[in-house]
Amino acid sequence: MSEPVKTDAPKPEESTAAADFTKYKTAADIVNNVMKKLVSLSVEGAKVLDLCVEGDKLLEQATGAVYNKSVKGVKVSKGIAFPTCVSVNNTVAHFSPLESDPSSSQTLSKGDVVKLHLGAHIDGFAAVSAETLVVGASADEPVTGPKADVIQAAWHAAEVVQRLVKVGNKNWQVTDAVNKVAAAFGCKPVEGMLSCQQSQNVIDGKKRIILNPAEEQKKGFETATFAENEVWGIDILIASGEDGKARLEESRTSIFQKESTVTYQLKMKTSRAVFSEVQKKAGAFPFNIRWLEDEKRARLGLQEAVQHSLVKPYEVVYTGANTFVAAFHFTIALLPAGPALITSPPVWFKPELVKSEKSLEDPELKELLNKPLRESKKAKKKAKADGETKEE
Repeated sequence: MSEPVKTDAPKPEESTAAADFTKYKTAADIVNNVMKKLVSLSVEGAKVLDLCVEGDKLLEQATGAVYNKSVKGVKVSKGIAFPTCVSVNNTVAHFSPLESDPSSSQTLSKGDVVKLHLGAHIDGFAAVSAETLVVGASADEPVTGPKADVIQAAWHAAEVVQRLVKVGNKNWQVTDAVNKVAAAFGCKPVEGMLSCQQSQNVIDGKKRIILNPAEEQKKGFETATFAENEVWGIDILIASGEDGKARLEESRTSIFQKESTVTYQLKMKTSRAVFSEVQKKAGAFPFNIRWLEDEKRARLGLQEAVQHSLVKPYEVVYTGANTFVAAFHFTIALLPAGPALITSPPVWFKPELVKSEKSLEDPELKELLNKPLRESKKAKKKAKADGETKEE
């Protein structure tokens, strides 16, 4: 999400979205059930740390209850694909504090804009989801003002992008469309945020989409064309500020991931022990330091690994004071029969809960929103017949 733009990301293995769709969907069902629980727990006074711990516990329990038969003597790997994060107001993403952090006492207040983000995997096939809610909002007391604008912008952008991520389209079409949707609501996409192609054991593949890139980021960013059988994790992050720029602040990073493209022989004994524990507990997926046996030793051991890019941090970044960030993350497969949403629609969001005075007026984007995610066979035949008639 807020990792630096790189062009040396791991090359995804051959995707088999259609063959492995059941595993993706099983992971997605787990994520949706955990999301429902977390939405219900995200009330005034709830402790952010408790929500993160509960989310991870529920993901572990649910993934542990499925696919328990060995295949040809090999156990199916499964577990958390992205640790539970609860990022509030102008915190962009990746906030999941440790008990020892000063921020561990943070609680939710009425009116807080809360982003819930989590993922699960079965056999390395990951479903990751994020959504935004406002604490205490209801149909009688709906969200209004800048909070409503930013949530509506993010939700509309997600709906548009679901229809643009299809075979033959390009990543820059998504970047441009998200810019247009955000502008309609007086908002900006968060600068430099990434969406990535996925494959087995890879959630940060080489093909990527970037939101609101700075000029420097545009230069080295490769054009990508969406292809059949690909799976994508799409991360929509919109800010209510004027520039969408995110900055590092005091929060300590707690989420890291093994970088599969880098090899380095760690020198310190503590570093080697921690890295070995990371490989056993998280494999190729992001992990929270909280999961490791000794948090203090883990921080020390990870320093060398991060310094030599063996492990990458998912830093906690913030937009400007008095701004709000809304996020929706979905996982989508480009199957031979057409695009298929792997993850479920948002649990909390309903138009009657979020009342913005702004709206999307762009005729092309409005027309796109009226289209189904996947064309019916009848519509495809008609489009093909119309094309042939024109050629004649």
